[in-house]
Amino acid sequence: MVTEKTIVEEVSGWLRIYNDGSVDRTWTGPPEVKFMIDPVPPHQEFSHGIATKDVTINGTTNLRVRIYQPEKQHDDQHKLPILLHFHGGGFCVSQPNCFMYYNIYSRLAKSVPAVIVSVYLRLAPEHRLPAACDDGFEALMWLRSLAQGQSHEPWINKNGNFNRVFLIGDSSGGNVVHEVAARAGNVHDITPLKLVGAIPIHPGFMRAERSKSELEKPESPFLTLEMVDKLIKLALPEGCNKDHHLTCPMGAAAPPLNELKLPPFLVCVAENDLMYDTELEYYEAMKKAEKDVGLVMSNGMGHCFYLNKIAIDMDPKTGGETSNLIQSISEFIKKH
Repeated sequence: MVTEKTIVEEVSGWLRIYNDGSVDRTWTGPPEVKFMIDPVPPHQEFSHGIATKDVTINGTTNLRVRIYQPEKQHDDQHKLPILLHFHGGGFCVSQPNCFMYYNIYSRLAKSVPAVIVSVYLRLAPEHRLPAACDDGFEALMWLRSLAQGQSHEPWINKNGNFNRVFLIGDSSGGNVVHEVAARAGNVHDITPLKLVGAIPIHPGFMRAERSKSELEKPESPFLTLEMVDKLIKLALPEGCNKDHHLTCPMGAAAPPLNELKLPPFLVCVAENDLMYDTELEYYEAMKKAEKDVGLVMSNGMGHCFYLNKIAIDMDPKTGGETSNLIQSISEFIKKH
Protein backbone atom coordinates (compact mmCIF):
# COMPACT_ATOMS: atom_id res chain seq x y z
CA MET A 1 0.00 0.00 0.00
CA VAL A 2 1.41 3.37 -1.05
CA THR A 3 0.89 6.21 1.39
CA GLU A 4 0.34 9.57 -0.31
CA LYS A 5 2.65 12.38 0.74
CA THR A 6 1.02 15.32 2.47
CA ILE A 7 2.24 18.90 2.83
CA VAL A 8 3.13 19.81 6.41
CA GLU A 9 4.49 23.32 5.71
CA GLU A 10 4.22 25.69 2.77
CA VAL A 11 5.68 29.09 1.95
CA SER A 12 3.46 30.64 -0.70
CA GLY A 13 4.77 29.91 -4.17
CA TRP A 14 8.29 29.13 -3.03
CA LEU A 15 8.47 26.02 -0.89
CA ARG A 16 6.57 22.92 0.26
CA ILE A 17 7.72 20.46 2.92
CA TYR A 18 6.13 17.00 3.03
CA ASN A 19 5.51 14.60 5.87
CA ASP A 20 8.36 12.36 4.69
CA GLY A 21 10.79 15.26 5.09
CA SER A 22 11.20 15.94 1.38
CA VAL A 23 11.27 19.53 0.11
CA ASP A 24 9.84 20.84 -3.17
CA ARG A 25 11.03 24.26 -4.38
CA THR A 26 9.12 24.24 -7.68
CA TRP A 27 7.68 27.71 -8.27
CA THR A 28 3.87 27.63 -7.89
CA GLY A 29 3.25 31.37 -7.69
CA PRO A 30 2.10 33.66 -10.53
CA PRO A 31 3.36 32.15 -13.82
CA GLU A 32 4.19 35.57 -15.25
CA VAL A 33 7.07 35.98 -12.78
CA LYS A 34 8.41 32.43 -13.05
CA PHE A 35 11.11 33.54 -15.51
CA MET A 36 12.81 35.48 -12.70
CA ILE A 37 13.25 32.25 -10.70
CA ASP A 38 14.31 30.11 -13.65
CA PRO A 39 18.00 29.18 -13.88
CA VAL A 40 20.24 30.79 -16.51
CA PRO A 41 22.77 28.30 -17.92
CA PRO A 42 26.41 29.42 -17.68
CA HIS A 43 27.98 30.75 -20.90
CA GLN A 44 31.74 31.04 -21.16
CA GLU A 45 31.45 33.11 -24.33
CA PHE A 46 30.75 36.81 -23.79
CA SER A 47 27.13 37.82 -24.26
CA HIS A 48 26.15 41.46 -23.75
CA GLY A 49 29.55 42.07 -22.15
CA ILE A 50 29.47 39.24 -19.60
CA ALA A 51 30.62 35.61 -19.40
CA THR A 52 29.72 33.15 -16.63
CA LYS A 53 30.73 29.71 -15.49
CA ASP A 54 30.09 27.41 -12.54
CA VAL A 55 33.06 26.01 -10.62
CA THR A 56 33.07 23.31 -7.94
CA ILE A 57 35.32 24.45 -5.09
CA ASN A 58 34.79 21.43 -2.79
CA GLY A 59 34.31 18.10 -4.53
CA THR A 60 33.40 16.33 -1.29
CA THR A 61 30.46 18.60 -0.43
CA ASN A 62 29.82 19.75 -4.04
CA LEU A 63 30.08 23.39 -2.96
CA ARG A 64 29.97 25.49 -6.12
CA VAL A 65 30.27 29.11 -7.17
CA ARG A 66 29.12 31.01 -10.24
CA ILE A 67 31.69 33.42 -11.65
CA TYR A 68 30.72 36.56 -13.57
CA GLN A 69 33.49 37.99 -15.74
CA PRO A 70 32.99 41.34 -17.51
CA GLU A 71 34.50 41.77 -20.96
CA LYS A 72 37.72 43.81 -20.95
CA GLN A 73 39.46 45.72 -23.69
CA HIS A 74 42.44 43.82 -25.11
CA ASP A 75 44.86 46.49 -23.92
CA ASP A 76 43.37 46.68 -20.41
CA GLN A 77 45.71 44.82 -18.05
CA HIS A 78 44.23 46.17 -14.82
CA LYS A 79 43.16 43.60 -12.25
CA LEU A 80 39.53 43.91 -11.16
CA PRO A 81 38.11 43.93 -7.63
CA ILE A 82 36.54 40.63 -6.55
CA LEU A 83 32.99 40.63 -5.15
CA LEU A 84 32.08 37.51 -3.18
CA HIS A 85 28.28 37.36 -3.38
CA PHE A 86 25.78 35.58 -1.12
CA HIS A 87 22.25 35.21 -2.48
CA GLY A 88 19.06 35.80 -0.52
CA GLY A 89 15.95 33.69 -0.10
CA GLY A 90 15.51 33.45 3.66
CA PHE A 91 18.27 30.79 3.76
CA CYS A 92 15.69 28.37 2.27
CA VAL A 93 15.12 29.20 -1.41
CA SER A 94 16.84 30.73 -4.45
CA GLN A 95 20.17 30.06 -6.19
CA PRO A 96 22.89 32.22 -7.79
CA ASN A 97 21.83 31.05 -11.28
CA CYS A 98 18.27 32.45 -10.97
CA PHE A 99 17.54 34.98 -13.71
CA MET A 100 16.83 37.73 -11.16
CA TYR A 101 20.41 37.44 -9.84
CA TYR A 102 21.93 36.93 -13.28
CA ASN A 103 20.22 40.09 -14.52
CA ILE A 104 21.37 42.42 -11.74
CA TYR A 105 24.81 40.97 -11.02
CA SER A 106 25.75 40.90 -14.71
CA ARG A 107 24.89 44.59 -14.71
CA LEU A 108 26.91 45.26 -11.55
CA ALA A 109 29.92 43.30 -12.83
CA LYS A 110 30.01 45.50 -15.93
CA SER A 111 29.27 48.75 -14.08
CA VAL A 112 32.03 48.57 -11.46
CA PRO A 113 33.71 46.65 -13.29
CA ALA A 114 34.44 43.63 -11.09
CA VAL A 115 34.72 39.87 -11.07
CA ILE A 116 31.77 38.50 -9.10
CA VAL A 117 31.85 35.11 -7.40
CA SER A 118 28.38 34.00 -6.25
CA VAL A 119 28.14 31.05 -3.85
CA TYR A 120 25.59 28.23 -4.15
CA LEU A 121 24.77 28.27 -0.44
CA ARG A 122 23.27 25.17 1.14
CA LEU A 123 19.60 25.65 1.87
CA ALA A 124 17.47 25.06 4.94
CA PRO A 125 15.59 23.17 6.27
CA GLU A 126 17.85 20.37 4.97
CA HIS A 127 20.86 22.44 6.05
CA ARG A 128 20.01 24.78 8.90
CA LEU A 129 22.16 27.69 9.95
CA PRO A 130 25.09 28.11 10.27
CA ALA A 131 25.45 26.00 7.07
CA ALA A 132 25.05 28.97 4.69
CA CYS A 133 27.60 31.01 6.68
CA ASP A 134 30.02 28.08 6.71
CA ASP A 135 29.72 27.87 2.91
CA GLY A 136 30.26 31.61 2.57
CA PHE A 137 33.41 31.49 4.66
CA GLU A 138 34.68 28.40 2.82
CA ALA A 139 34.31 30.32 -0.44
CA LEU A 140 36.40 33.15 1.03
CA MET A 141 39.06 30.63 2.05
CA TRP A 142 38.98 29.24 -1.50
CA LEU A 143 39.78 32.73 -2.79
CA ARG A 144 42.67 32.79 -0.32
CA SER A 145 43.93 29.48 -1.72
CA LEU A 146 43.89 31.04 -5.20
CA ALA A 147 45.84 34.05 -3.90
CA GLN A 148 48.37 31.73 -2.26
CA GLY A 149 48.82 29.69 -5.44
CA GLN A 150 47.53 26.52 -3.77
CA SER A 151 44.62 26.39 -6.23
CA HIS A 152 44.05 27.94 -9.62
CA GLU A 153 40.99 29.34 -11.35
CA PRO A 154 41.99 31.04 -14.62
CA TRP A 155 39.29 33.72 -14.70
CA ILE A 156 39.96 34.87 -11.15
CA ASN A 157 43.74 34.45 -11.11
CA LYS A 158 44.12 36.30 -14.40
CA ASN A 159 41.61 39.10 -13.84
CA GLY A 160 40.97 39.39 -10.09
CA ASN A 161 42.76 41.64 -7.60
CA PHE A 162 43.20 39.67 -4.37
CA ASN A 163 44.05 42.90 -2.55
CA ARG A 164 40.55 44.25 -3.21
CA VAL A 165 38.01 41.64 -2.10
CA PHE A 166 34.50 42.70 -1.11
CA LEU A 167 31.60 40.78 0.42
CA ILE A 168 28.13 41.55 -0.95
CA GLY A 169 24.78 39.90 -0.25
CA ASP A 170 21.05 40.41 -0.61
CA SER A 171 18.45 39.87 2.12
CA SER A 172 19.54 36.79 4.10
CA GLY A 173 22.77 36.98 2.09
CA GLY A 174 23.38 40.26 3.93
CA ASN A 175 23.39 38.28 7.18
CA VAL A 176 26.04 36.01 5.66
CA VAL A 177 28.07 39.12 4.74
CA HIS A 178 28.21 40.21 8.38
CA GLU A 179 29.04 36.75 9.72
CA VAL A 180 31.76 36.01 7.14
CA ALA A 181 33.32 39.45 7.71
CA ALA A 182 33.31 38.85 11.47
CA ARG A 183 34.92 35.42 11.08
CA ALA A 184 37.53 36.77 8.68
CA GLY A 185 38.49 39.59 11.02
CA ASN A 186 38.39 37.90 14.38
CA VAL A 187 38.94 34.19 13.93
CA HIS A 188 41.16 33.52 10.94
CA ASP A 189 44.15 34.90 9.11
CA ILE A 190 43.13 35.37 5.48
CA THR A 191 46.42 36.77 4.10
CA PRO A 192 47.48 37.28 1.36
CA LEU A 193 43.84 38.06 0.63
CA LYS A 194 42.67 41.54 1.67
CA LEU A 195 39.03 42.03 2.62
CA VAL A 196 38.49 45.73 2.04
CA GLY A 197 34.72 46.18 2.15
CA ALA A 198 31.33 44.62 2.89
CA ILE A 199 27.93 45.46 1.37
CA PRO A 200 24.79 44.00 2.98
CA ILE A 201 21.81 44.92 0.76
CA HIS A 202 18.44 44.90 2.57
CA PRO A 203 19.89 42.43 5.10
CA GLY A 204 17.56 40.05 6.90
CA PHE A 205 18.26 41.52 10.32
CA MET A 206 15.37 41.07 12.74
CA ARG A 207 14.50 40.38 16.35
CA ALA A 208 11.95 38.29 18.20
CA GLU A 209 9.90 41.38 19.08
CA ARG A 210 8.05 42.80 16.08
CA SER A 211 9.45 46.11 14.84
CA LYS A 212 7.24 49.05 13.90
CA SER A 213 8.20 48.71 10.23
CA GLU A 214 7.18 45.03 10.21
CA LEU A 215 3.75 46.06 11.41
CA GLU A 216 3.31 49.17 9.25
CA LYS A 217 5.33 48.88 6.02
CA PRO A 218 3.62 47.37 2.94
CA GLU A 219 4.29 43.75 2.08
CA SER A 220 5.87 43.03 -1.32
CA PRO A 221 6.12 40.06 -3.71
CA PHE A 222 9.63 39.45 -2.39
CA LEU A 223 8.74 39.73 1.29
CA THR A 224 5.68 39.20 3.46
CA LEU A 225 5.56 38.75 7.22
CA GLU A 226 4.37 35.18 6.75
CA MET A 227 7.38 34.44 4.54
CA VAL A 228 9.78 35.96 7.06
CA ASP A 229 8.35 33.98 9.96
CA LYS A 230 8.16 30.64 8.16
CA LEU A 231 11.52 30.80 6.39
CA ILE A 232 13.46 31.93 9.44
CA LYS A 233 11.82 29.27 11.61
CA LEU A 234 12.97 26.67 9.07
CA ALA A 235 16.47 28.16 8.84
CA LEU A 236 17.48 28.79 12.46
CA PRO A 237 18.87 25.99 14.61
CA GLU A 238 16.14 24.04 16.41
CA GLY A 239 14.86 25.86 19.48
CA CYS A 240 16.25 29.28 18.50
CA ASN A 241 14.31 32.47 17.79
CA LYS A 242 15.03 35.62 15.77
CA ASP A 243 17.25 37.02 18.54
CA HIS A 244 19.89 34.51 17.38
CA HIS A 245 23.18 36.24 16.52
CA LEU A 246 22.92 35.31 12.84
CA THR A 247 19.58 37.08 12.47
CA CYS A 248 20.15 39.81 15.08
CA PRO A 249 23.89 40.67 14.99
CA MET A 250 23.19 43.93 16.85
CA GLY A 251 21.37 42.13 19.69
CA ALA A 252 22.39 40.99 23.15
CA ALA A 253 23.00 37.39 22.04
CA ALA A 254 25.55 38.46 19.39
CA PRO A 255 29.25 39.12 19.87
CA PRO A 256 29.68 42.83 20.75
CA LEU A 257 30.19 44.81 17.55
CA ASN A 258 32.96 46.90 19.10
CA GLU A 259 35.01 43.75 19.62
CA LEU A 260 34.80 42.71 15.97
CA LYS A 261 37.49 43.55 13.43
CA LEU A 262 35.43 44.56 10.40
CA PRO A 263 36.23 46.17 7.05
CA PRO A 264 34.33 49.30 5.92
CA PHE A 265 30.61 48.57 5.48
CA LEU A 266 27.98 50.03 3.16
CA VAL A 267 24.51 49.17 4.46
CA CYS A 268 21.84 49.42 1.75
CA VAL A 269 18.29 50.01 3.00
CA ALA A 270 14.92 50.43 1.23
CA GLU A 271 12.45 52.91 2.70
CA ASN A 272 9.46 50.55 2.42
CA ASP A 273 11.24 47.38 3.54
CA LEU A 274 9.50 45.43 6.31
CA MET A 275 12.90 45.16 8.01
CA TYR A 276 13.64 48.88 7.66
CA ASP A 277 13.72 49.51 11.42
CA THR A 278 15.98 46.60 12.32
CA GLU A 279 18.33 47.37 9.43
CA LEU A 280 18.67 50.92 10.77
CA GLU A 281 19.18 49.53 14.29
CA TYR A 282 22.12 47.56 12.89
CA TYR A 283 23.51 50.65 11.14
CA GLU A 284 23.22 52.75 14.31
CA ALA A 285 24.79 49.98 16.39
CA MET A 286 27.72 49.82 13.96
CA LYS A 287 28.17 53.60 14.24
CA LYS A 288 28.02 53.40 18.04
CA ALA A 289 30.70 50.71 17.91
CA GLU A 290 32.80 53.21 15.91
CA LYS A 291 32.87 51.07 12.78
CA ASP A 292 33.47 52.55 9.34
CA VAL A 293 29.88 52.31 8.05
CA GLY A 294 27.90 54.15 5.39
CA LEU A 295 24.22 54.08 4.50
CA VAL A 296 22.42 54.08 1.16
CA MET A 297 18.65 54.69 1.18
CA SER A 298 16.38 53.73 -1.71
CA ASN A 299 13.38 56.02 -1.35
CA GLY A 300 9.90 54.61 -1.86
CA MET A 301 11.22 51.11 -2.58
CA GLY A 302 10.51 47.71 -1.01
CA HIS A 303 12.68 44.72 -0.14
CA CYS A 304 15.11 43.72 -2.93
CA PHE A 305 13.16 45.79 -5.47
CA TYR A 306 16.11 45.71 -7.91
CA LEU A 307 15.63 41.96 -8.49
CA ASN A 308 12.21 42.57 -10.05
CA LYS A 309 12.94 42.84 -13.78
CA ILE A 310 9.30 43.60 -14.57
CA ALA A 311 9.21 46.59 -12.23
CA ILE A 312 12.59 47.86 -13.45
CA ASP A 313 11.34 47.83 -17.05
CA MET A 314 7.81 49.12 -16.42
CA ASP A 315 8.26 51.65 -13.61
CA PRO A 316 10.66 54.59 -14.14
CA LYS A 317 10.94 55.13 -10.37
CA THR A 318 12.07 51.53 -9.77
CA GLY A 319 14.44 51.69 -12.73
CA GLY A 320 15.92 54.96 -11.48
CA GLU A 321 16.39 53.72 -7.91
CA THR A 322 18.04 50.55 -9.25
CA SER A 323 20.52 52.67 -11.22
CA ASN A 324 21.16 54.82 -8.14
CA LEU A 325 21.82 51.75 -6.01
CA ILE A 326 24.27 50.30 -8.54
CA GLN A 327 26.04 53.65 -8.75
CA SER A 328 26.33 53.92 -4.95
CA ILE A 329 27.76 50.40 -4.70
CA SER A 330 30.19 51.12 -7.56
CA GLU A 331 31.38 54.32 -5.88
CA PHE A 332 31.95 52.51 -2.57
CA ILE A 333 34.00 49.82 -4.32
CA LYS A 334 36.05 52.35 -6.28
CA LYS A 335 36.79 54.25 -3.06
CA HIS A 336 38.30 51.15 -1.47
